[in-house]
Amino acid sequence: MGELLTREELVTVRHEARRQGRKVVFTNGCFDLLHRGHVEYLIQAKKLGDILVVGLNSDRSVQKLKGHGRPLTPQEDRARVLTALEMVDYVCIFEEETPARLIQAVVPDVLVKGSDYQLDEIVGRDTVEQAGGRVVSVPLVEGFSTRGLIQRILQRYG
Repeated sequence: MGELLTREELVTVRHEARRQGRKVVFTNGCFDLLHRGHVEYLIQAKKLGDILVVGLNSDRSVQKLKGHGRPLTPQEDRARVLTALEMVDYVCIFEEETPARLIQAVVPDVLVKGSDYQLDEIVGRDTVEQAGGRVVSVPLVEGFSTRGLIQRILQRYG
């Protein structure tokens, strides 16, 4: 089971992982309503290294990005669900709209985003590549999205 850490605790974990020669993979997102697309994405991310860190947008950050009515699930609940997934080692909630500061603090070996992002759109890419790491775009599972799930729920029960 994974752990919810502060930014400072995560930096300590990162230093220890580097000392041990373990590869840290970082990804981020809102993970508002966890679905199969998220799970498949996280499985692929974990395969790229030894430790998977998930940067989780705070409630305030999600609202700024997704608009009124989001998130549907509070950050503490979203973090708990993520830490229960076997492929997730650590979760860190960040308040900013992007994970740039968290990525700068952690400097992962691998930065992962979904294929819905172009490489030049990936926040933190410069930080990771300048440190000798790599940025990977993981294909998304078609037909799975939080927005699509919300729309299906509203169609059936709204």
